[in-house]
Amino acid sequence: MSSTSGSTDAAAPVRPATVAAYLDHLAVAKGYAPATIAAYGEDLLQFEAYLARSGLTLARPGEVTRVEARGFLAELHRRREAKTSMGRKLSALRGFYVFMRQKKLAAADPLSGLKNPKPEKRQPRALNVDEAVALVSPKAASPHADGSIASCRDLALAELLYGSGLRVSEAVGLDVNDVDLSQGIVRVLGKGSKERLAPVSDAARKRLREYSMRRGELVTAPAEQAFFLGARGGRLDRRQAARILDAMAREAGIAQHTHPHMLRHSFATHLLESGADLRSVQELLGHERLSTTQRYTHLELARIMRVYDKAHPRSDESKS
Repeated sequence: MSSTSGSTDAAAPVRPATVAAYLDHLAVAKGYAPATIAAYGEDLLQFEAYLARSGLTLARPGEVTRVEARGFLAELHRRREAKTSMGRKLSALRGFYVFMRQKKLAAADPLSGLKNPKPEKRQPRALNVDEAVALVSPKAASPHADGSIASCRDLALAELLYGSGLRVSEAVGLDVNDVDLSQGIVRVLGKGSKERLAPVSDAARKRLREYSMRRGELVTAPAEQAFFLGARGGRLDRRQAARILDAMAREAGIAQHTHPHMLRHSFATHLLESGADLRSVQELLGHERLSTTQRYTHLELARIMRVYDKAHPRSDESKS
């Protein structure tokens, strides 16, 4: 989630007890995902490092004023931090101060009146259909065509990400009991601990069944319930999954850096290009708001305009 985060001070700050209590609150009372809690923890420590220059600390949150909050935001701008990252840092600080006020450790919120920077209007990148198919269909000379258990797992993961549009955290978070190949569905725990059932494509179903039959080759602890396992027998993590997908993309001759979320974008884009309605895609992606899914309509509109420009007799481009 963090794009250009990093400490604001050379020495790593010590996490105050107030921050630790807030992060525990997010985990226990709010049910936030571990990755979100970790990102918020990094954000608060970055602010803690900034405060240390003035002899302040989040251990005494009531002493922090709007001056420090504004100064921190100005520093993020100077460092050219991504606006989405800045927004998340401010959200982490706002949540922290809501919690501090509830605990009567701060009388006011120094973030009051500070607005999040307007995010850049970046459209999600997607592979085209040929690239997506090439990624999940390794050539004979590819390392992912060697029949090993690792290649079997990797292909199952890639097919699932592209065929069902899962977030990578959702895919690696699957347990064995969440995968129902007889029904062709997986039970997914999405953002905000919301559960949904995601259909599995025929191609993914085949790959998942092949991997499921061989999953025992990776198991080191019989009690391990994770569906996707790493080389040491534990749950495959998001970074490992990202490295796997990027390696598969290079083997497929895809020039651009490919990360797991691009397969989710590709899933949505290709469905819309094939005529799927927006609300159905919203449900498949597990988006709470339709506006989140509507980002993909811009991609579809751009494609339609390119076709128009090339084909319509009254288009300037068609005459060239």
